[in-house]
Amino acid sequence: MIQAFGLTSNARKEHPPAVDDVSFEARAGSVTALLGAPGAGKTTALRLMLELQQGRGITYFRGRPLHRIAHPSREVGVLLGDVPGHPARSVRGHLRMLCAAAGVPARRADEVLEVVGLVSLRDERLGSLARGMDRRLGLACALLSDPHTLVLDEPADALSARESRWLYGMLRAHAAQGGTVLFSTAEPKEAARSADRVVTLEQGRLVADQEAGDFARTRLRPRVAVRTPHAARLAALLTKEARTAHRSVEVVREEGNRLSVYGSTCADVGETAFRHDILVHQLADEIGDMGPGAGTSPRGEPETGDEPRVPTPSSPTVTESPLADVPSAEQPSPPSAPALHTSEPSTAEEPEPVARAHPPYEAQETAVSPLRDTAVDPGAQPVTASTPATPGLRAPRPARSRLVPLIDPEEATGTLPSARAPRPSRAAALDALSPLPPPISVRSAPSPLRPLRYELRRATGIGTGFLTGAAVLVVSALTALLLARIGHTPQPRLLAAWPRELPLPPAALGAGLLGAFAFGDEFRHPALAADRGTVPRRMGLLLAKLLVSAATALLLGFLTVGCDAEVLYLVYGREFAQVPADWLSTSASWTGLVVGCAWAGVLAAGIFRSTTAGLAAVVAVPILVVPLVHKALEGPAVRAAAGLPLRLRKVFLLQWPFGGERYLSAAARVIVQPVGGALTLSLTALLCAYLLTTLRSRVR
Repeated sequence: MIQAFGLTSNARKEHPPAVDDVSFEARAGSVTALLGAPGAGKTTALRLMLELQQGRGITYFRGRPLHRIAHPSREVGVLLGDVPGHPARSVRGHLRMLCAAAGVPARRADEVLEVVGLVSLRDERLGSLARGMDRRLGLACALLSDPHTLVLDEPADALSARESRWLYGMLRAHAAQGGTVLFSTAEPKEAARSADRVVTLEQGRLVADQEAGDFARTRLRPRVAVRTPHAARLAALLTKEARTAHRSVEVVREEGNRLSVYGSTCADVGETAFRHDILVHQLADEIGDMGPGAGTSPRGEPETGDEPRVPTPSSPTVTESPLADVPSAEQPSPPSAPALHTSEPSTAEEPEPVARAHPPYEAQETAVSPLRDTAVDPGAQPVTASTPATPGLRAPRPARSRLVPLIDPEEATGTLPSARAPRPSRAAALDALSPLPPPISVRSAPSPLRPLRYELRRATGIGTGFLTGAAVLVVSALTALLLARIGHTPQPRLLAAWPRELPLPPAALGAGLLGAFAFGDEFRHPALAADRGTVPRRMGLLLAKLLVSAATALLLGFLTVGCDAEVLYLVYGREFAQVPADWLSTSASWTGLVVGCAWAGVLAAGIFRSTTAGLAAVVAVPILVVPLVHKALEGPAVRAAAGLPLRLRKVFLLQWPFGGERYLSAAARVIVQPVGGALTLSLTALLCAYLLTTLRSRVR
C-alpha cells in the first residue's frame, strides 16, 4: 500500500511548483491511476515519491518511507521512461546484470522473460526492440525482484490497443495477488477502464480522488461513436439539426471516417442518417473524454458528484481540509458489522485519502487496530455499533480533520508493541503538527548487492571491450613492424610497440580506455529507478571494478606482447623476437604500467562521471606528471633502490623464500622510475579524491 502526504516540488524562480500539496493513497490489491494532462505533474509526483527529486512531503510503502527500506528494489518495482541500457546489450544479458544488482539469482531473468512473453527475443539487442517489446522489457525489469509495489509512469504510452490490453492485464494480475499498482496516464478512458481508483491532477494540484465507477459517471462525458464514409456530411447535418432544435450537441471529427457526437443518442444519430440516406458502418455508445473544464464546477471547485446534495447522515458529505480548498466526498455507511472488529484483510478498508491536509510528522500516538496496519485519528468520530461501517466505506468525520500516517515509520509492518504510552490530548496532538511536510532529499543509488558479478556481466555483456582489445592488438602489431623496419629501437620498446615519440603504448591506452568505460555514461544503475544516474560510488563496487579492470589490463598486456613477438618473428625472424635479459624488471614495469593506466581510468571516470575524463587522466600522467616527477628525483632512480631487499631482510630478520628479493627489487625499481612514480602519485591522488567525494555525498 502506498500513502503519499503533502508532495510538493521545489519552485523554480517565479514559476509555481509542478506539484503542490498532493496527498493520496494506492491500496494493496487494487490498481490506482494517476491521471492528468501533459504537464499536470504526474511524473514529478512519482519522482517525489521515489525520492528521485528534491521537494517536500513523505510517502509510505507498506508503512515505511523509502529511505527506511533496506533493499528498495525488492519492495518497489519502477518503470520511468525507456529502459536504460546499452543498445548493444542483449535482453537476457541486461536482465542478468540487473539480477546481480538486485541480489537475486540469475535464473530469475529467464523466469520474468517467460512471464512477459520475451523468451523468443532474449538474444535480441535492446536497440532493436520495438516499442511494445521495450515496454515488456521495462515491466520485466520492474518485476525482477518480485516487488510488492509497482510504480509506472505512462507504461502504455505509444502502444497499440492490443499491447495496452496485455500490459494492463499484467498489472491487474499483479494486483490480484495482493500487490499494489500505481501508474500514471494522460488518457481518461484508459484510467476508467484499467484502474480501480483514479487520482486526478490538474496543474500540479489534486482535484479528485474517486473510484473508477464514480470517475466514469461524474467526470467523463458519454458520446456516440459513428463510423461512416460520409462523415463530413453527417457532421454538418447533425450540427444543423441541433441548432434548429436548440439542443447542445457537439460533433467532433476524429481521424479517418469517425465521428464523436456528444449530447445525443444512438437513436437520434441513426434516424438522422436514415432520413438522409447516409451509410453507417458503426453506431455505438461509448465513454468519451473529460471534455473542457470537466474537472471544475461553475464556481471553480472540483466536481464530487452529479449534483450538489445536502449533507445528511445517509448521504455523501463533503468535508473541507483547513489547509486546502479541495473537498473530499465521504462515502455513506450502511448498517453492517463494525469495521474495527472485522476479520477482513487490511486492503478492504482504508482511511479517507482525498483530504489534502498535511499529516502530523512528529511523534504522535494513535489508536491502532490489532487487525490491520492503519491508524485512527484520535480526534475522529469513533466507529461504534451506532455508526457501523463496511469494508471500503468509512463513517463520516467531523469537518476540518487531518490525515495521519497509517503506521509509525519506526515500526516494522509485521508486529505491533503490546503496550503503548498514554495517548496525548487532541490539543497537544494538534500543537505538535508540523506546518510543512518534511523535506525530500534525493537518495543515493544503492550499490549492487553482488558487485563483482554485476561488474563482470556489465563488462562482458556488450562488444565494446572486445572491439577495443582487438583494435589495440592490431595497432600494436602494426606499430611494432614499423619500428622494426625503421630500426634503432630497444628490444623492450619494440615488443611493447612503444615509440619514444608517444607518451604511452597502445596497450596502456587501451587499458585506460577500458577502465574509463567502467563509469561511463552508457551504463546506468537501475537497482531502484530507471533514471537514478550512473553507477554509484561505493567501496565494494569500486573494488570490483578495480579487480576486473586489472585482470583485463593484464590480459591485454600479455596478448599485446605475445602478438607483437609473433608478428616480428614471422616477418623478420627470431632476432627481433628474443626475450630481453632483464625480463623480470621489464615484466614488472610493463605490468605496473598497464594496470596503473587501467586504474587511473577507473578512478578518474568515477570522479568526473565521464569516460572522456578518465582517458584524459591516463594521457595526462606521462605528459604532465612524469616530467614533474623526473625533475623532483634529480638523479637515477635505480641507485636509490639498490640494496632495498637486503635492508628489509635485516630489519625484519626474515629470509625471502623462492628468491623473493628479486621480485621485491623489481617492484621497487618500477616505483622509483619516473613513469612508475608518476603513476603511483596519480593513483594516490585519484583515490583520495574518490574517497573524498564519496564521504561528502554520504554526509549530504
